[in-house]
Amino acid sequence: MSTLLLADKEDLEVMGAVKRSNKHTIAKANGGSVKKQKVAEKLPSPESESEPESVSEESSGEELSDSSEDDLDDIPVDGKDEEDELDQLDDVKEDKDADEESDDMDEDASDEKVVDPNKKSSKEQHAEQRKLLSERKLQRKSGIEVQRIKSLWEKLRVNKPTPPKEVRDKLCNEIWELSKDVIYDLVLKHDASRVVQTLIKYSSKERRDLIVKSLKGNYYQLATSSYGKYLLVKLLHYGSKDSRNLIINELHGKLRKLMRHREGAYVVEDLYVLYSTSEQRQQMIREFWGAEYAVFRDSGKDKTVLEIVHESSEKKQLIMTNLVGTITATVEKGSTGFQILHAAMREYTTILKDDIEKNDKQIREFIELLTEQFAELVHTPEGSEVACSLIAMANAKERKLIIRTLKNHANELIKNENGNIVLITLFMTVDDTVLLHKSFSTELLTDDLVPELIKDKFSRRPLLYLLKGLDGRYFSPLIKKELHKYEELAYKKTSKKPQEQRRAELSSKALPLMYQSILSTTKSENPDKSFDKLLSVNIAAQFITELILTSTDVAEVNDTLRPELINEIFEISVKGDVLEDFHLINKVPFISRSLKALIQGNEFKWDNDTKKLISTSNSKIPGVGVEFAVKVVDEVLSSNKLKDWTSGQGAFVIVACFEVLQLSNENDKTKELGKALKKIRKDLSDDADNKGAQLLLKLIK
Repeated sequence: MSTLLLADKEDLEVMGAVKRSNKHTIAKANGGSVKKQKVAEKLPSPESESEPESVSEESSGEELSDSSEDDLDDIPVDGKDEEDELDQLDDVKEDKDADEESDDMDEDASDEKVVDPNKKSSKEQHAEQRKLLSERKLQRKSGIEVQRIKSLWEKLRVNKPTPPKEVRDKLCNEIWELSKDVIYDLVLKHDASRVVQTLIKYSSKERRDLIVKSLKGNYYQLATSSYGKYLLVKLLHYGSKDSRNLIINELHGKLRKLMRHREGAYVVEDLYVLYSTSEQRQQMIREFWGAEYAVFRDSGKDKTVLEIVHESSEKKQLIMTNLVGTITATVEKGSTGFQILHAAMREYTTILKDDIEKNDKQIREFIELLTEQFAELVHTPEGSEVACSLIAMANAKERKLIIRTLKNHANELIKNENGNIVLITLFMTVDDTVLLHKSFSTELLTDDLVPELIKDKFSRRPLLYLLKGLDGRYFSPLIKKELHKYEELAYKKTSKKPQEQRRAELSSKALPLMYQSILSTTKSENPDKSFDKLLSVNIAAQFITELILTSTDVAEVNDTLRPELINEIFEISVKGDVLEDFHLINKVPFISRSLKALIQGNEFKWDNDTKKLISTSNSKIPGVGVEFAVKVVDEVLSSNKLKDWTSGQGAFVIVACFEVLQLSNENDKTKELGKALKKIRKDLSDDADNKGAQLLLKLIK
């Protein structure tokens, strides 16, 4: 029995050596090393009723070496897997010589590097992979047709040089013949879809209509496909009116589902913004009201959402639930920037505004939902309306959070056609003018930004509001009506401070920054950012004139900044040789209007009824009005340039000076100018085509 056990132990030790050898070989192949496995304790072999089979002493290590680990794993030892027993015996032996054996194995492996002579090079492997890929593509559905179509497409899409129309027509015909029976298989593949897109681009209207009809019934699948959506947009772009109607009608009832789809949302957005008529847009929005309006296309047609919700409280509750459900789901997916979603938000906001007391809870929840996404609303007309309405209905705390969100986007906000209306609404509704100034005025009214802002017709509007309020010269009746609606809504709930007081507080803080930013251009070494260049832009010159003519109690403006700016304008537009082409009067004809406005100041204005200049009761502004008129006349007469000034646009400046001096009872200066004009009466008479010269003749009679 002892002999048998000894034999068993010896053979098992041999098997352990074989296993260790296999472990080392595998570890070296993986670039690693064999780690010791520690056994917590050595378990004794339990006695068994049946004795294990004898293992012959003549069993050689060579025979065991030829057997695999899988074969060894199948041999039971004392009721346990042999792998467990082998691990125990291996650990006993490893305590003695595992480190020495590992070092020896590492040295042998590093000394002998076996190179497989049958191993293929990287280039050969890549060629084989490409060949295999090509074979797989051919085995796919319509694979052969796709390969032939793609070879033709490579010729069709060439732009340099552009193929002749006859060649392109021929290629289009060949591609169509190959693809017309498998068109749906093509449009869902990333490469073949591009082929069909090119075919649509260069095909005739009739063939485009055929493609649209051949895909009928599959437009929802195309809209939700990563590659098919591009083809669908191409069909909408190049397709006829009938083709678009077919696509829109097929997608009717599925828009809410598509808006929640990653790919489909972009198709719906393009469909709404670019390719739908006004009636179709209304139809698309009605789908968001609920299932009834999604199934029945004409349900609710020609009715506003308020007219529908006033019909019954059940309809109101259903529509509000459906709208806020779709909006919430889309916002949570991060898709807040879509214009069609903004249109749905506008419908919901319209219902909320209808009764702000009754809908107070829903208003608070909706503002909380959109506070972090406000910057994504303001770039569309619908989104801007939603943002303005929510600002007006928000309480003081909510407005602070909204301002914090928009502060980081102030530059984009003021430059956007719709975003600047949101900024004006903030100026008109938020009582905390200190917060508004810190959040927007200090961010926007900088030396780098102001010269750019006043040259843009949209971005200058919030600044003009601070100067002149909702002046009809700069705000259309429609915009004024909308802004007054938001103002009225704000005073119902939160705003308390009088409007003019709020604007005066904002203006007094902003004026010094505006002056400083504009004056910084007078010191600019960059010709493109010089004061001369700024005055050469009509709307910028107009803004600078309005800035000077804005009265204020700010001492810094009255004592330093305004006189400095007036002097810069005088130096650049009055002094110098007025006959030279580079003089601002000749270079920029509209500068004469700015000079005329500064000459009249706040003291005089043109009366359309009497067609005459009349005096006003407005307070005088230092540096302009009569004071500026006298300064201009003195410069013109002292330099003996009166004749030059009356020969072009400058004549209107002299007319303004004469009228202002006449009305202001500046008799000495009026007489002096009159005498000088009478000396050049003949020149004025000869210049019959100059309207300004003819006006001067009437004044001195």
